[in-house]
Amino acid sequence: MGIVNIDDELHDQLRRACTVSSRSINAQANFWIRIGMLCELHPELSFQQLVARQLREAGVRADAPTLA
Repeated sequence: MGIVNIDDELHDQLRRACTVSSRSINAQANFWIRIGMLCELHPELSFQQLVARQLREAGVRADAPTLA
């Protein structure tokens, strides 16, 4: 594991975003990096398609209980 230097504004945005998504700052940065990499590798897919694909690959089922 290494250290990544980011500018203060991006760090502030990470801090704000992690409170909404209930992730740590590191987990939020990891999510953004992973999604950004997937966007570059698969420009034909939307954000929602990429996230859905990641959820399926993680074993999340579509027939799981939903919020009422």
